[in-house]
Amino acid sequence: MIPYKTIFSVNRASKQPIYIQLTNQFIKLIKHGKLSPGNKLPGSRTLSELLTLHRKTIVACYEELILQGWIVSVPQKGTFVNADLPILKQRRLGNPKKQCDNKVSGFEFKRNPILDRSFPQKFDEDSMYVNDGISDSRLTPVNEIALIYRGLAVKKSTVNELWYGTTYGNILLRKNLVSYLNETRGLNIGVDNIMITRGSQMGMFLASQLLFADNGYVIIGETNYSSSDTTFEFSGAKVLRVKVDSQGLVAKEVKMLCEKYKVKAVYTTSHHHHPTTVTLSAERRIELLNLAKIYHFAILEDDYDYDFHYNHAPILPLASHDQNGNVVYVGSICKTVAPVYRVGYLIASKDFVDECARLRRFIDRQGDALLEMTFAKFIKQGSLDRHIKKVLKIYKSRRDLFCSLLKSELSEYLSFEIPKGGMAIWVILNKKYNWNLVTTEALEEKLIILEWKRYDCANLNHNGIRMGFAAYTEDEIYEFIRRFKSTMRRIDENI
Repeated sequence: MIPYKTIFSVNRASKQPIYIQLTNQFIKLIKHGKLSPGNKLPGSRTLSELLTLHRKTIVACYEELILQGWIVSVPQKGTFVNADLPILKQRRLGNPKKQCDNKVSGFEFKRNPILDRSFPQKFDEDSMYVNDGISDSRLTPVNEIALIYRGLAVKKSTVNELWYGTTYGNILLRKNLVSYLNETRGLNIGVDNIMITRGSQMGMFLASQLLFADNGYVIIGETNYSSSDTTFEFSGAKVLRVKVDSQGLVAKEVKMLCEKYKVKAVYTTSHHHHPTTVTLSAERRIELLNLAKIYHFAILEDDYDYDFHYNHAPILPLASHDQNGNVVYVGSICKTVAPVYRVGYLIASKDFVDECARLRRFIDRQGDALLEMTFAKFIKQGSLDRHIKKVLKIYKSRRDLFCSLLKSELSEYLSFEIPKGGMAIWVILNKKYNWNLVTTEALEEKLIILEWKRYDCANLNHNGIRMGFAAYTEDEIYEFIRRFKSTMRRIDENI
């Protein structure tokens, strides 16, 4: 006999109705075999007295169980657990308390080692970590963006945007971005050449799925943005690497590989090569475009930080010189404003954009229409330009301070070139040291160095990593340098 009086519990403070609480507890008893198929349940009056609940509550519970198929009511006989229910087979894990920990699946699935990455985790508030070159979210014009968003949200006409929309993205944002990018980046595109994505990574993923559907080769730098490596390999592409020097990807090596392999695409972060920050020279840009025309490959141009250039005006992207429809250009607003605003874009020939939009339907049905409308207005009224001008001055000042302190305090440990733009510095550690040891010792200073190996996927042993500076205030930069110096002094003492 089930001890109904003690086995059931009711939380009267819960927002969940009491009859639903009882229903769920009955279901759990049935699933765990405490109530077997065919078992008779107590009558509603009897159970209401045992549980000191109103009979109507018990009746409602039984009705819900009947509707869900867990129990049946037989006239003149009573209420029974559905005899047709199969017995739920439990997985034996030894300790019954661990049967529902949900840590191990009961089925097979594909594990892809390509996806194994350790991404940034949360740390103590007083910890600092060597970031990859990210913007300072504290400079985000949150109030201005919120006012625009709220103003749009309360408009009666906005209700039309709450339904399913286009996979290409909000038409107003597309139009405004076309005007903005044509003006600032020298592009010559129309609205049919652009689709909105949730950041540049989505654009890279969509493009890769189409370009490497039947495998094929992609050319990247010996040093390269590791997430793009993963994206290409996951899509089935075979990776070929070429050297990166002070002028960017070595075009002569690209040509040699094209003569030997059927190359589907060449990937470049042309403005500031990731991770080394070098700019692809004008000569190399023209060479790549000519090679793309001759060998019919796509140029995947990831312009992740075009807006941040400190020494002179930004160099126009390859997409601005593309006359043959070879360039797929991806970028985002989230890197410029704040990572949380997942608004990016993919630009290419109309036929390629159309196919990306078709594929996007089965990955992410559509973007956030209200957010996209907000940024359409944010761009149109000049707010994006004002924000860029503001943070550009701040980031330049931080770059100068960061580089100055690296040179004066840490030159015996590392070397670097002052970057012309971007939000990070390419730092080469003295061969006397290694990042594995530095990473371990830095933890004592609450300085976190994440995934340093991702900067050397080709195993060149260059001993370099990126150090972001834009996200730190001047006081934080001083503290960062102090912690790094203390780390290196600690290593010296133990050598």
